[in-house]
Order: sequence, then structure tokens, then C-alpha cells
Amino acid sequence: RRKIIAAAKAMISETSTAPTVVAVAKRADVSVRSVFQHFGDVESLFVTVVDSVRDDLVVPPPTPSNRPMANRITSVVENLAQVFDKIVPLRVAAGQFVNHPALTERAKVSKDQLREATLEAFAPEFAALSEQAKEELLDAIGAALSLEAWIVLRRRDGLSFERAASVWRLTLEALLAHGFAAAATD
Repeated sequence: RRKIIAAAKAMISETSTAPTVVAVAKRADVSVRSVFQHFGDVESLFVTVVDSVRDDLVVPPPTPSNRPMANRITSVVENLAQVFDKIVPLRVAAGQFVNHPALTERAKVSKDQLREATLEAFAPEFAALSEQAKEELLDAIGAALSLEAWIVLRRRDGLSFERAASVWRLTLEALLAHGFAAAATD
């Protein structure tokens, strides 16, 4: 089981595509039947690989809300970009399984974690917002700093890690400035 998961993770990391069961079996030096005995189907194998990659991720601690705003913005962006850069190949490979219920649930959990981390990092500023303004700003940040947005910057646009992170810093600065300035005028 461990050999199969390791083989699938390595292949996804190398190619950003979901490998076939035959290819995984060959790479793991096991039979195709053995893969199906452990996972039942390709989707189950892929979900297990997703969970394994998530378990391997080192998520940096939340950014303390008492640090200067510029430091918090940089920290939030750097932390998120580092995590997303590690899972881009997996997300790209997940294309054919994107509507799998288990993957949909994991994506929702990740989105909720991003919202919570954002709320925590900018707690003093969010405290001044109405509930509607808070939700709208969180939705805007969630869309702008999503895994899909990172994939566009890194894969489609071909930006370096540093350049993509810089784009995200500017985006987050602008969203926060707009959201908090709007609250000050209400």
C-alpha cells in the first residue's frame, strides 16, 4: 500500500497528470491486481494520494494579528504560496476527478481554513466590519488567493514563485485597503 501511494505521488509530482493503474503498479513494482486489492478503483487511489500529500504538508503557523499590516500580508501570502506550490501538480492531475465527492469535501475544508487564517491574521481590522462587509471581503480574498488563481499565475502565465507571490501581495493589499476603507466611511 505504501509503495503504491509513494509511486502515485512521485508520478503526479513529475508529470502533473493522474497516472494509470498500470503505470503505478509498474512504478511500485507490484501487480495491477494488488493496486485494486488495496484501493478498489482509481478514484479511491487518487483520494488516498490527495490525503497523503495533505498529511505531508507543513502548514506554517497562523500570522499573529498584532504584527504590522505589511508583515501580516507578506506572511499570509508566503505561507499560502508555499503550500499551494507543493500541491499544484496534484490539483492539475485531479482534473478528471474534480467532482469526486471526497475531493469536493476536501476542497471545501481547505477553503474554510483559508478563511479562518485570513480572519485570524487580520482580526483587528475585520472586527470593525459589518457582517456583510466581512463576508464579501473574505469571499473576494478567497477567490483572489485560491489554488485555482495560483495555478493560473504559475502554470498558465508562467510566473516565477517570487513574481506570483508579489502579484498576490499587491492583490491582498488592494482588497484589504478597499474593504477596510469602505468600513471607515460607513
